[in-house]
Amino acid sequence: MSNNVKTTNRETFSGRRAFILAAIGSAVGLGNIWRFPYTAYENGGGAFIVPYIIALLTAGIPLLFLDYAIGHRHRGAAPLAFRRLHKNFEIFGWWQVLVNVIIGIYYAVVLGWAASYTYFSINGAWGDKPIDFFVGEFLKMGDIAQGVSFEFVGMVVGPLIAVWLVALGVLALGVQKGIAKSSSILMPLLVVMFVILVISALLLPGASKGLDALFTPNWEKLSDPSVWIAAYGQIFFSLSICFGIMITYASYLKKDSDLTGSGLVVGFANSSFELLAGIGVFAALGFMAAASGQQVHEVAKGGIGLAFFAFPTIINNAPFGPLLGVLFFGSLTFAALTSFISVIEVIIASVQDKLRLGRVTSTFVVGIPMMILSVSLFGTTTGLPMLDVMDKFVNYFGIVAVAFCSLVIIVSNEKLGLLGNHINKTSSFKVGFVWRLCIVITTGILAFMLFSEGAKVFREGYEGYPNWFVNTFGWGMAISLVVVAFLLTHLPWKNEEKFVEEAE
Repeated sequence: MSNNVKTTNRETFSGRRAFILAAIGSAVGLGNIWRFPYTAYENGGGAFIVPYIIALLTAGIPLLFLDYAIGHRHRGAAPLAFRRLHKNFEIFGWWQVLVNVIIGIYYAVVLGWAASYTYFSINGAWGDKPIDFFVGEFLKMGDIAQGVSFEFVGMVVGPLIAVWLVALGVLALGVQKGIAKSSSILMPLLVVMFVILVISALLLPGASKGLDALFTPNWEKLSDPSVWIAAYGQIFFSLSICFGIMITYASYLKKDSDLTGSGLVVGFANSSFELLAGIGVFAALGFMAAASGQQVHEVAKGGIGLAFFAFPTIINNAPFGPLLGVLFFGSLTFAALTSFISVIEVIIASVQDKLRLGRVTSTFVVGIPMMILSVSLFGTTTGLPMLDVMDKFVNYFGIVAVAFCSLVIIVSNEKLGLLGNHINKTSSFKVGFVWRLCIVITTGILAFMLFSEGAKVFREGYEGYPNWFVNTFGWGMAISLVVVAFLLTHLPWKNEEKFVEEAE
């Protein structure tokens, strides 16, 4: 019988360029700008490039190829693609979809913050005390030890609703007119803005001090296993792999697409942007350290602390500070928006596949409830601590957990050969034993990441939050993803005989 899967009316990207821009747009997000520079600095500086490149070549790019193969061969979002790979694998697809649900509802609020701060950069709304402004005036954050408070915060809710409406508007237009078109505009604009930002940062007094701190290698760090785990973690979380995004995007590729050629472009473009971000961020931190008479290690921060504490201080003191602020927070906004769109697309595409709904209907069936949930949880005075806990747990006990489990079942059921053969049919760069070996080794690394981090959180808790809070919004959330994925797997597919079952 035929091996062909029926793909009636499935949208496609117009070409390879559209796919590559969309895939890079998904990969390049907040983590590239505010996570990589500090991770590199903390883990050996210039020496960190060694494990980082090794992780890219042995885990990041091989897993990109794997995701592309699953999505492209089986022509579906994660649940349908996994079911077509094997009828018992559907649960892994829904687990990945639900990871995207959690990421989507909190990623939107950070996108809203970045958009707000782009505007605040013009008039320096944070004043002389950026930390007090962010925590007190902007977020109006309550004390979690006193209990959960769901009082809405007007300065957060407005931009949060706005970014949801923008993203849903793009997604309602479809794959080519919405996702591809927005990526073709936002990605070049992001690159231009960020290059200007980096050049501006390099011209600041004291910039070289920051670059010395970032790139001076500490070779002794390479003997520390945690540095290697940090490198693999950075690559893993940065490339949008193993949680449905690249499977979904690859399902929109045309039949004869060059999978590995596209994967190499996406992987190296993402890493190049991270390196560029490291240069720009630490040049600015060097200026901040010189201006305040401190050492770089005293002002270096990552994540929210870098974006909303350190950079406003830099903007307050830098020549042409408002311009620097608009470039930095505008870049954050564009990077976050393209990633956010890709996250929500995974969910929309999965609903479309399961229920055979139209694009616009699926977009709003998914988007409106998620927007309400996002505003209800993260547009409130408890938004930041809830975001912190859910982000930690959905990354390690969501993404890493489902990646480990899905790789185990793919390897143990001898599906790597099948997927490798599919890659080699149209790709310029062929895969074979080395690729399969990298997948197996990466599975072991993910197991170590998962169990070591799990043991640490069990032993120490997380960031001093009350146990009930971590158990509810951390462990409870992570476990519920698996339970709900199991339930979704048992919902019937519409027109199952035509759209789901692949002929053997």
